[in-house]
Amino acid sequence: MEIRRAVKDDIPGINALLRQVLEIHHKGRPDLFKTGCKKYTDEQLADIIADDERPIFAAAENGSILGYAFCIFERHKNDNVLTDITTLYIDDLCVDESLRGKHIGKALFDHVKEFARSAGCHNITLNVWECNPPAQRFYEKMGMLPQKTYLETVL
Repeated sequence: MEIRRAVKDDIPGINALLRQVLEIHHKGRPDLFKTGCKKYTDEQLADIIADDERPIFAAAENGSILGYAFCIFERHKNDNVLTDITTLYIDDLCVDESLRGKHIGKALFDHVKEFARSAGCHNITLNVWECNPPAQRFYEKMGMLPQKTYLETVL
């Protein structure tokens, strides 16, 4: 297995994994997430793949995409209250459901961590849905700690 920047040829494999993530979120929060749709069009994915501010890393083997990590650089330069740091935000991390538990997610996370370090980032952040306890446990195993809590009241 290799972990590398995603390329356009990876779009079908990325789409398959995006559907898996969507269904996890839909099952957990059908009031928020639709089923049977796409998060991005293929054109949007191609644009993201080409954007150095939004790197996507792919875990690939024999032409198959085993997992991915969508990342976004966040910078707060000259902000009134925030320090001038660069954060690498993990927007989405997924491993194919049939391959979970084989340390592909850890390899992806470690790759992202090293990438962020080499890019001069201060930290890595992400959001995890409360309806996804397996993802919460995974991120805790990766050494992540809560930074803030996002609360809601459904009306």
